[in-house]
Amino acid sequence: MSIVKLNNRSVKDITAFGSISSLGSLTHIATQTASSSASISFTSGIDSTYKEYIFYFINIHPADYSEFHFNLSADGGSNYNVTKTSTFFRPTHRENGADGSIAYGTGGDLAQGTGFQPLTQALGEVAVDNDASASGYLHLFNPSGTVGVKHFIAKVQHMHNNDYSMDSFVAGYGNTTSAIDAVQFKASSGNIDSGDILLFGLK
Repeated sequence: MSIVKLNNRSVKDITAFGSISSLGSLTHIATQTASSSASISFTSGIDSTYKEYIFYFINIHPADYSEFHFNLSADGGSNYNVTKTSTFFRPTHRENGADGSIAYGTGGDLAQGTGFQPLTQALGEVAVDNDASASGYLHLFNPSGTVGVKHFIAKVQHMHNNDYSMDSFVAGYGNTTSAIDAVQFKASSGNIDSGDILLFGLK
C-alpha cells in the first residue's frame, strides 16, 4: 500500500493528495441458494489463489428453531471434522426495549473440538417466523497454507425466537497445518429453508 502524501508543506494550504493504491478487491467465486437444504457445501474454489476467503450469508431462514453452524474439511469434503478452538460472545436486545445484555457464549466455543462450530449459539436459535433470518459473514485466512493454523472470524446478526436482535461474534482457528479445501454450513436441527451463501476471494 502506498503512503498518502500531502503535496504541500502546510496542511492549511493543501490543494491535492497523492495517489492511494487499492488494498485489494473481492472476486466472486460461487453462490449457493438454500431450498429446504440439509446442508450447503463449498467443495471447489478454495485453494491457493487467494490468501483470504469470505462467505456472506444473506437471509438464512431455518425450517426449525436452530443454530447456524459451519465446519471445515481437509479432504475435499469427504469429512467435515477439522479440530478447532474458538471463542464466542453475543450482545442482545429485545424488540420491546428490554433485556439488553452482552455475554460470553459458553457452548458456542470449542476447545480442540471436531464438531460443527456455531455461528449462532444455544439460547440464540434463529426464529422460524416468516420475517426471521440470519445474515453475516465468515472470513477464512490462508486456508491452503501448510505451515500455520487456519484462522477464522465471523459475525452474524439474527432474529432470535423470542424477538431479540442477537449479534454473534465468533473467532478461532482450525488446528491443522493441512490445507483446508472445503467448507460446509448447516442448521443444528432440520433444513435451511431459504437464503443465499456467497463465496468471495480477497486479492
